[in-house]
Order: sequence, then structure tokens, then C-alpha cells
Amino acid sequence: MKSASEPVVSTEDKLIKFLEEREEAFLTLWQETIIIHEEDLYKEEVKKNGYQMYLLIKRSITQFVSDEEVKELAYKVAKQRVLSNSNIGEFVYNVNLGRSAVIKYINKSGIAIDKLQPIIDKVNLHFDRYCYHAVTRYTELKDFELKEKMLFINQSHKDRLSLLGQMSSSFVHEFRNPLTSVMGFIKLLKLENPTLKYMETIEHELDQLKFRITQFLHASRLEIVDKHREEIQMEDLFSEILSFLYPSIVDGDVDVKTNIDSTCKIIAVKDEVKQVLVNIILNSIDALKHRPSNRCLSITCEKKHETIVFTITNNGPEIPEEMKEAIFEPFYTTKSLGTGIGLYVCKTLIEKHNGTINCESNKELTSFIISLPTI
Repeated sequence: MKSASEPVVSTEDKLIKFLEEREEAFLTLWQETIIIHEEDLYKEEVKKNGYQMYLLIKRSITQFVSDEEVKELAYKVAKQRVLSNSNIGEFVYNVNLGRSAVIKYINKSGIAIDKLQPIIDKVNLHFDRYCYHAVTRYTELKDFELKEKMLFINQSHKDRLSLLGQMSSSFVHEFRNPLTSVMGFIKLLKLENPTLKYMETIEHELDQLKFRITQFLHASRLEIVDKHREEIQMEDLFSEILSFLYPSIVDGDVDVKTNIDSTCKIIAVKDEVKQVLVNIILNSIDALKHRPSNRCLSITCEKKHETIVFTITNNGPEIPEEMKEAIFEPFYTTKSLGTGIGLYVCKTLIEKHNGTINCESNKELTSFIISLPTI
């Protein structure tokens, strides 16, 4: 029987003494089972951080431990996990190993479970907060790191585009001058020799070459002065485009059907809108070459509220879902000899006119839908 002067030892103090007597065994068990990679820059810190968390847990049994103290350690660990480029899942796994080991030793203390339960609840609460703060901070830091990388990549990409633009613009101008001369002499030859064979074909191919060169110029230079905009009757423009592309349509054995609302008009730079439509129709003709027969191209133009909507549809191969946005990026191409600038230029020109362009595709049909403001 205890004497009246003998101090009463609390449950908490008994538990602290029990844990301290077995501290070395507990820490050894935890350190032998946790995941630590040899290449981890902070592999030594993992054990130290674990020990710091254990000290916080042990202190919380008899004293108040604020959430700020737990958060401070969690934020430190999160930063190290980001810098070491480690999987946050491994950190959570290691923390839960520590939690299990602590609770296992608490249960072995011989203290009645009804007295231990409030302590176990407090221990679990601190571990939960520790994981929450660490994972949340880790995610924030990773997001920030990703944004910085994307900013760097985008800037690098813009710098490369700018350099490429300067180079290609110079080269293209060098090509354009002799091309203009050749096209001029071809016209003279046609006038002097109207029956000369193959002149139409040569002239058409030169027009196509001029069109491609114009694409490069649009992709490579920054427009400083806005070009002249005019009222465009869409029925007339499509008639002009299909006449220009007639040799390509015949060569591709494509059946073209049109449905152009005669009242559709827009205010725009004619050459730029023409370039967009020509490019998409040519792309559609190229896609249709993958079909052995029954190659169909449908072109519609209609008014919808305050916009004019062009829809160019072909029954060629499906464009996969993951490619529908990528095809409008510069230098992205699926063609073996493609440049990957055509649709990028189209998107740039349409957005310049306050319009939109997108692609819809399934196993039966692929459509490019362009919307531009009406007059």
C-alpha cells in the first residue's frame, strides 16, 4: 500500500517513461522499414525529420503542441521532398510506418485502453495534420515549379520561333524575288504562245509555291501595320478558291459539294481569309488521298446569330482526340514532308479577325469549323 507522501504518477508520465526506455528499439524498427533511396539528396534528413516528429508526438502527450509547430516541420520536409524530386507517396508511407510503430508501443505499455484512447486520438490527430500540411505544401511547391518550367519552356519556344522567323523571313524573301520573275515570264510566254502545252500546269504549281511562301511569311513575321479590310461576299470568295484549287481537286479525284448562303458577308483582309480556307481545303484533299475511292469534301457557309460559320468536312481518316488541339501548334505535323505551320497560321489569322477555329473528328467525318463575326 502506497504511503500518503508518495507522489502519484500520471498515465501520461508513465507512458513517457515507457516510450523513452524503448526509444532506441522503436527508432531502429522505423528506420529499418522506411523507404530511402541512395540518390536522395536529403536521405540523412529523412531520419532526422522522423525523429523530430517523434519528439513532437512525445511532447504532445504531456504538453500542448500547436498546429504551427507541426506545420513548420511539415513545410520543411515538403521542400526537401520537392528538391530531391521524390514521390510524395513514399513520404506518406514512411510517416504512417512511424505512426503505426508509436501506437504499437503505446499499446504495449500495459496502461488500460480507456486511459490510452484519448492519447492515441491526440497522436493520430498530430500525424494527420503533419501529413496534410506536408502533402499540401508539396503540391503547392510542385505546381509552382511546374509553372516556372512551363514559363521557361514557353519563353524558350518563343525565342526559337523568333530566331526561326528572322531566318525564314530572310530566306523566303530570297526565294520570292526569283519566283516573281519566273511567274511574270510564264505570263508573257502564255500571251506569246497561247497553245503551248503544260503552261496551265506550270502556272498552277507556281501559284501553289507562292501560297506556301506566303504561309512562311505569316508564320515568321510580326504584323505591325494592319492590312486593309474590306467587305467580302463569301459566295464569290469560295467560287474563286475552288477555281484556284480545281487542278488539285481533279488530281485528288475528290467530289466537292458546296452549300454557301448567298447573304453571307464579312469584313476582313481578303487574302488572309482566302489563305486560311485554301489551306484547310488542301489539307482535306491530302487527307482524302488515304481513301481508295469515294472521296468527298463538303463546304458550307451559313449565318448563325452574329457570326458566319464555315464548315469544311471530309470523309478521310479520323484525327485522334489528343491531336485535335496539337494540330494548331507551330511545327506539329503528321505528314512526312509537312512543315507544321499551315494550321498554326490559320489559327493565328482567324484569331486576328476575332474568330475561332476548331476541329471535330470521328471515324466517318472530320470537320474544321471556322466562326467569324458578321457585318
